[in-house]
Amino acid sequence: MKSVFKALVMCGLLAALSAVSACTVKPLYATSDADFSGGTAAALASVAVSEQNTRYGLEVRNHLMFLLHGGATPPATPRYKLDLSVTSVTASAATIQRAGIDEPTAGTVRMKGSYTLTDAANGAVLGQGTREVSSAFDRPRQEYAVLRAERDAQNRAARELAEVIRLSVAQNLAASPGI
Repeated sequence: MKSVFKALVMCGLLAALSAVSACTVKPLYATSDADFSGGTAAALASVAVSEQNTRYGLEVRNHLMFLLHGGATPPATPRYKLDLSVTSVTASAATIQRAGIDEPTAGTVRMKGSYTLTDAANGAVLGQGTREVSSAFDRPRQEYAVLRAERDAQNRAARELAEVIRLSVAQNLAASPGI
């Protein structure tokens, strides 16, 4: 009886292993593959990012361009266009100051980026979405220190938002046919 049970367990294990061995995994940032033309990394390098008109929007754009192109010059004729819209809101997280005591208050920068990824050749939308990040900072009593802390929080949020958007764009490109 035990030998029959052991044989059934072994057969089940063998069937499960053969089912799992049929699965394939492709790295998201692969540079080449037999089924794809250049991979997602090459597709990311051919994305043009729209111009921004705010300081924090420009920070996101600059970080995103560096992440997409690896520090190289953006392509003259991009294959994909990324329309990017960035907003930033600063709010007080907590106010705990009492008169005469120099206790800092907390602030939060929330940065939201909406994007639409399109094929430059035919204008087909390959992906779109909205991503949001937040960055906390202390608000001391000195006015300049508050401005600098808020700017640093915006810069941190811009870097993080650029990384999140890059990942989303890479996922959109990997899911689209012909990549």
